[in-house]
Amino acid sequence: MVEFRKSNWETLGGLPIPAYYAPSENVERPGHPPYTRGIHENMYRSRLWTMRQYAGFSSAKETNERFRLLLERGQKGLSVAFDLPTQLGIDADDPLSEGEVGKVGVSISCLQDMRDLFAEIPLDKVSTSMTINAPAMILLAMYCV
Repeated sequence: MVEFRKSNWETLGGLPIPAYYAPSENVERPGHPPYTRGIHENMYRSRLWTMRQYAGFSSAKETNERFRLLLERGQKGLSVAFDLPTQLGIDADDPLSEGEVGKVGVSISCLQDMRDLFAEIPLDKVSTSMTINAPAMILLAMYCV
């Protein structure tokens, strides 16, 4: 069994908070399929939630350097900031992208950009968050490949 960070959990009003609700209460158990109560058996009583620095700028390779630095310094998750053309689904070489590429986030136009973004990062050990709009499914597909 995992050791808790503290022994007593209660609401601001002083009501005790159980570690989980029993099956007799007709809810799923945390840390067990279908994971409707969370992915960790003790949730955040035994570990802190993943904190991510929102980061991304210029090129995929430069952002990758930043990501690896953050991970080396103890970060457990990544949060990708995309530039405006990427958020709108516009390629970096499109005239509409002029002056906006890599300005407030990383520019991703193709699969190779996504590979460069996550090169040498152990994706099986790091959770990734991507704040993105309409092209979300395209970027998710690139991430999965």
